[in-house]
Amino acid sequence: MIRILLLLCCLGFVQNDEPVLSWNETYNLTWQDFKAKPNTNDSAVAITASGITFGFSIRQTDNNDVLSFSSEVHAQFYPEQSWYKTEQADAHILEHEQLHFDITELYARIFRYRIRQIKISNSVRRQLKKIHNDIEIELSQMQNKYDSETDYSRKFQAQSIWKIYVDTELNNYSKYKSVD
Repeated sequence: MIRILLLLCCLGFVQNDEPVLSWNETYNLTWQDFKAKPNTNDSAVAITASGITFGFSIRQTDNNDVLSFSSEVHAQFYPEQSWYKTEQADAHILEHEQLHFDITELYARIFRYRIRQIKISNSVRRQLKKIHNDIEIELSQMQNKYDSETDYSRKFQAQSIWKIYVDTELNNYSKYKSVD
């Protein structure tokens, strides 16, 4: 007999039954996608809530030897947690917010790439959890670095450099892109 273990994990801001937009290379965010009420006490003009959902299943023998595993990784945007201040928002800020979502997709691709490197063994569960934890940390650090270096979109040249960098990296990992 074969047993199957299923685990779902999330990075970011997921809540039960919350509507999400999955990253898609043919769709860019619009202000209409940002549904939450703006935080007037926050100096930010907009907030993008995005994250990576991750799940895996492991097929095992009766004596717990791993036979195979499968996984799913998705980059998602959470409209009900994303907001903008109408009077201050513009196309440049929307591009900044889109790049946050693109960075999430980049790390979903890196996640898929690292999962592909795993060899079947009884340590698959531990390896998947380690990759998950590493990606969570790296994604957070990259999002913070992006905001810091662009001064939250105010440094236009830095914003352009980041756009080129993220587009290049997305292309480098194109084999692992999200598909719906």
